[in-house]
Amino acid sequence: MASNTNEFADNLPRVHRALARWYGLHGRRDLPWRNTRDAYRIYISEIMLQQTQVKTVLERYYGPFLKRFPTLAALGKAKAEAVVKQWEGLGYYTRARNLHAAAQQCKGVLPKTPEALMALPGIGHNTANAIACFGFGAATPVMEANVKRVLCRVFALKAPDAATLWDKASLLLDAKNAFNYNQAMMDIGAMVCTKRAPRCGECPLAVLCKGQVSPEMYPSLKRKKAAPVRRKTIVVFTDAAGRYLLTRRDTRFLHGLYGFMEYEADVHAVKLGNRQYTLHREQLLGGVTQAYSHFTLEAKVYLVPVAKLPAGGSSPTLSGMQRLPLSRADHKIMRMLAECSRPGGGRDLMQMA
Repeated sequence: MASNTNEFADNLPRVHRALARWYGLHGRRDLPWRNTRDAYRIYISEIMLQQTQVKTVLERYYGPFLKRFPTLAALGKAKAEAVVKQWEGLGYYTRARNLHAAAQQCKGVLPKTPEALMALPGIGHNTANAIACFGFGAATPVMEANVKRVLCRVFALKAPDAATLWDKASLLLDAKNAFNYNQAMMDIGAMVCTKRAPRCGECPLAVLCKGQVSPEMYPSLKRKKAAPVRRKTIVVFTDAAGRYLLTRRDTRFLHGLYGFMEYEADVHAVKLGNRQYTLHREQLLGGVTQAYSHFTLEAKVYLVPVAKLPAGGSSPTLSGMQRLPLSRADHKIMRMLAECSRPGGGRDLMQMA
């Protein structure tokens, strides 16, 4: 054991130099959040990159979000609904609400230590370490999905717990060059030490890697369960003035977004206020399917006219609806309504209903 420990320690400086060379040649150094020391911009990137691919964040969300909320103070002063609207399409909307709450809590100034950062809503161990390292120069390791895979292979770990992984991450860390080291580790996982067919011959960590003989054994793959299908009935209530009933969701899923009224599948009648409305075949607007991370929604959409929409909810027109944060499924329904309402686009909506 002692000789193995000494061998690891002896090889570590060599590996650190190899990682630095590799990152200089192959690293994704042009990513905008790697070309700034603005902790706020780094913070936004870290939250967006949770459960979202780099390409998606880079092409569609990072720039527009920062243009709308250029500073942490601006984010904190904004309305929560405006923040969720800007986040629209990224999913996992708790991230947006936590960003807004954190901006208000720290009053426009991010704390510098991982411990203080973790006291803010929505910031866990990895995000706190990443902000501290990339924004404030702290010598802290990071632990996103690609780094986890690299560590499991380097140390031949099949199913390590979080504490073990963090211990190994600290052991391997280049504390004198933590910024580039951490970026290199993420890029190695994304580009070289991939889930399938890793290119071990190109890896600067090969001299230390215990798992390179059978790299795909580490970590043990978890079997993914097939996402269940949830069948629903969605009812679009509308009045003669061309307004539509939307409700603001207060459940954990899609919290803060507006949506049309949702019921169990295959219902024949729905209640609104004190009145009951029977659903007829002629009122069927169409169907909508939307895949989410843990289930797929399949819904029949009905358009039902009412004499008066209830007070207390939101009753926008189609144009007003575009200013509200909506789920992807509700956006699809909105497009269906817009298509039917334009001249020559389909049947008259009120006649349909």
